[in-house]
Amino acid sequence: MEINFNVLSKSIPYSSPKVSPGGASRNKVCFPSQHSTGLKFGSQERCWDISSTPKSRVRKAERMKHNSAVSAVLTDDNSTMTSLEEDVGIENIGLIKLDPALEPYLDHFKYRMKRYVDQKKLIEKYEGALEEFALGYLKFGFNREEGCIVYREWAPAAQEAQVIGDFNGWNGSNHRMEKDQFGVWSIRIPDVDSNPAIPHNSRVKFHFKHGNGDWIDRIPAWIKYATADATRFAAPYDGVYWDPPPSERYHFKYPRPPKPKAPRIYETHVGMSSSEPRVNSYREFADDVLPRIKANNYNTVQLMAVMEHSYYGSFGYHVTNFFAVSSRSGNPEDLKYLIDKAHSLGLQVLVDVVHSHASNNVTDGLNGFDIGQSSQESYFHTGERGYHKLWDSRLFNYANWEVLRFLLSNLRWWLEEYKFDGFRFDGVTSMLYVHHGINMGFTGKYHEYFSEATDVDAVVYLMLANNLIHKIFPDATVIAEDVSGMPGLGRPVSEGGIGFDYRLAMAIPDKWIDYLKNKNDEEWSMKEVTSSLTNRRYTEKCIAYAESHDQSIVGDKTIAFLLMDKEMYSGMSCLTDASPAVERGIALHKMIHFFTMALGGEGYLNFMGNEFGHPDWIDFPREGNNWSYDKCRRQWNLVDSEHLRYKFMNAFDRAMNSLDEKFSFLASGKQIVSSTDEDNKVVVFERGDLVFVFNFHPDKTHEGYKVGCDLPGKYRVALDSDAWDFGGHGRVGHDVDHFTSPEGIPGVLKTNFNGRPNSFKVLSPARTCVAYYRVNESMSETEDDQTAISNEPLPTANIEESDEELKDSLHSNISNVGQTVVVSAKETDKDLKDSPSLRTSVVVHAERDDSDSDALNDDD
Repeated sequence: MEINFNVLSKSIPYSSPKVSPGGASRNKVCFPSQHSTGLKFGSQERCWDISSTPKSRVRKAERMKHNSAVSAVLTDDNSTMTSLEEDVGIENIGLIKLDPALEPYLDHFKYRMKRYVDQKKLIEKYEGALEEFALGYLKFGFNREEGCIVYREWAPAAQEAQVIGDFNGWNGSNHRMEKDQFGVWSIRIPDVDSNPAIPHNSRVKFHFKHGNGDWIDRIPAWIKYATADATRFAAPYDGVYWDPPPSERYHFKYPRPPKPKAPRIYETHVGMSSSEPRVNSYREFADDVLPRIKANNYNTVQLMAVMEHSYYGSFGYHVTNFFAVSSRSGNPEDLKYLIDKAHSLGLQVLVDVVHSHASNNVTDGLNGFDIGQSSQESYFHTGERGYHKLWDSRLFNYANWEVLRFLLSNLRWWLEEYKFDGFRFDGVTSMLYVHHGINMGFTGKYHEYFSEATDVDAVVYLMLANNLIHKIFPDATVIAEDVSGMPGLGRPVSEGGIGFDYRLAMAIPDKWIDYLKNKNDEEWSMKEVTSSLTNRRYTEKCIAYAESHDQSIVGDKTIAFLLMDKEMYSGMSCLTDASPAVERGIALHKMIHFFTMALGGEGYLNFMGNEFGHPDWIDFPREGNNWSYDKCRRQWNLVDSEHLRYKFMNAFDRAMNSLDEKFSFLASGKQIVSSTDEDNKVVVFERGDLVFVFNFHPDKTHEGYKVGCDLPGKYRVALDSDAWDFGGHGRVGHDVDHFTSPEGIPGVLKTNFNGRPNSFKVLSPARTCVAYYRVNESMSETEDDQTAISNEPLPTANIEESDEELKDSLHSNISNVGQTVVVSAKETDKDLKDSPSLRTSVVVHAERDDSDSDALNDDD
């Protein structure tokens, strides 16, 4: 029977959201329409989300009175906003058009879209525009103005305030601040003899009076640099006034590189990147580590632990000073040098941004401004809602006007001051739900995502954040760390989505951990692991990764450690034969990472050192290890040593990235799994122009193994994990031509081989993976011989897919984002039309087994 597949050749456009007030609410307090609230929501009753209690701030001339404790999204009496139904309508909520199963939750989408539009409109009305609102760092904190320094701080609970520091001998009696009606303290400090009264690189603090009469010191919330005395153990941090003269400022020399078709991300921690047991510097990282990343053909660097955090062992996730760079590795100008150096190498740079929570520290963190006041006058929620019991950290009140200003300005600061190319948002799951994901096992049922448990305040903030980021820098890459799989997280705000470009495919590392810890090789299910890699939402891009940085922490194990354990210390020499454990470990290390990259998403991520199977775990300096840095470093000497087998895993990592650089398979929407052979432990699939064959069998080599493919012609090896360069045995011939044979009638699946109209035969040794490319007969023999990927970096040369060939093929479903195609002789046209593929990426086989349906993100 003939199966037709849709071809989506154009990307879905991104547009600004339309005005869309109105709709259903959650956790709400409702008042009859005659209730005198002074607020309008365009309905017969006034509804507020009781989980949102901001004290909105407006211009003096247009200030609104709103003393109610329930004042989530405010509009004044003269609001001219139209209703959601009139202005947007169901036909404009693109998420529902993409996934009709979301329609029962239309009221939820209307409500959160209304909240988003209302908040954005208020910002535009009283602050000028969202982009202007996000320039808070030009107003708050310390800023140079004509003939003076102006310092402003939002601290509505303070009774009196002063600015103190080295410049006034830590005596603020002559530098008292004034408070306005919005709780903002300010002072103008005139220059002295035409020089700033506060010298560059001198210490400063905010000194204010508590409601109980005590005076306390805090680091200014908007401080751009903070340091601690390195000669004193556990010395407190001080804010530092950072305003270097032009001669000491770093001036960027290189433009941002073009946004890659698909990110190949090298996740790294500057502090622990040295081979020596110490904290590495930004400049040393730029000069010594960035060239390694470039040599391995990554196109993106993700920097962890950049935002200042007083506790080094927090991995950078307990942020104390949001606008300050981590002073352990250098000053702001040093970080700029690093980013500029990366740009000169053609590398994009992303920064881990932690807006999901803040350090619980009082003396040096934002939490120090919370002195028992109401949530309206604090950065954080009060009570249990303001505290994360597992992280021991504070939780933001995302509906608060000044919190929005602070966080949105923080994003713009990192983009514009440091020229970062995007963000990886940490802890998004905690933000999306009032339960923060604690003790919550997400099954994929839609009611788990759209209910009273959804924190709409945080959702609206993330929508505003993504809107802002892409307005300021349209080519930004923004990634969400979300384990729940919330639908729409990776779709544009204009469609009702949250606006991220990618989400991390967090289930993949868990699957590999489960297999390596709990299953013998013979028990590995090809179908199950393939399903885990391909189970992602259609049109929502994912970043795949085989192992997380968390696995590198003391107490856990990396994939290499799980595979080889103690033999990583004694069995890695090339001067002796490899033990069975090392032989298996290196082979599976290569296969697992390549399988994850090729099938798991639209981008790929690797944590620093895992590319070569770095031994040891990471153990930050702490009392339990006598504050040692010995395990808080990367032993680059291991991969640089020619006589050690670490070089083989590193070489294969380089070759994997080279393969994508040449064939752009990660960016291709063509992803077709044609076979998951459980008996022989073989998986065959197509991604872009390549055909991949993975043989996970521990000892069975398959000669003349038949694999299906789309296009007829001649195929050759593009990448082979068994090559000598990668520590293999060289069993697969790279100069062998594999000619296809036709398989039945094109488009009639029951006559095809595994649903594919052509096939060719290969040699598939045990525990190996091989990628094949179709030879372009118009290429010269010399050009074609250069197509196979070896252990050498390749020049960039993308092979584009032929649109006409793809459109003419009835055996592929091509999309701008990517979807694993279901090919089954048992399915009908109606089955395909009604399939849940719009909701998830579905793995397919010649004989489809619907028992995997419980893995789908639906609510059936």
